[in-house]
Amino acid sequence: MSAPVVLVPGFWLGAWAWDAVAERLRADGHDVLAVTLPGLESLDADRSAVTMADHVTAVVDAIESFDAPVVLAVHSGAAAPGYGATGRVPARIAAVVYVDTFPLLGPINPAIEGAEWPLPSWQELEDDGSSLEGLSDEQREAFAARAVPEPGGAVRGVVEPVGAEARAIPSVLLCTTFPSSEFTAMIEAGSPWMSELAVLDRVEYVDHPTSHWPMWSATDVTADLIARVAAEHG
Repeated sequence: MSAPVVLVPGFWLGAWAWDAVAERLRADGHDVLAVTLPGLESLDADRSAVTMADHVTAVVDAIESFDAPVVLAVHSGAAAPGYGATGRVPARIAAVVYVDTFPLLGPINPAIEGAEWPLPSWQELEDDGSSLEGLSDEQREAFAARAVPEPGGAVRGVVEPVGAEARAIPSVLLCTTFPSSEFTAMIEAGSPWMSELAVLDRVEYVDHPTSHWPMWSATDVTADLIARVAAEHG
């Protein structure tokens, strides 16, 4: 029996970003819940008071909606609230899949001012290190059309440090924009960005070069990895 799966999308995205992966997982018999974080519900949503703590709580609520420990899959900027959730309810999480991201406490972008951070241009995303490799024109258009500004308070926020029980949760990094060798090199160099990854007890790296949004550009690879982890930890 496989563990239930909670899918949390990264910046500017709602639960819809996981549709193709969730469909694949459900077709194979997995119990799946995709999450839209507070403030990302629509363009009209009030994001002015949304905090990182609100995002952590939303992830915890999704996890606790299942009776059994879950596999938590977090993409991009969702790594911070996802990691925060591991500290809140470690016994309810069987494993974490970091989809082109890594555990961190935040702040993710302290330079952002105001109540929200709109989707940057494609060039700005690439310059910031987000690969567009493998994304079709249709996928880019859908992303731009459905993107919702990220709550500024969440982008500037931090999560509480996690304890030993959370650090012991098995973690898998799906490395798409950068190879795993770059992560391990940064850990060896003592990069502050890698400080939380460096203290995890059990980490597996999976390399698959593609875009920063592999749920679209490598749907089968992403779904198969999450399914495998869910089967291993069910």
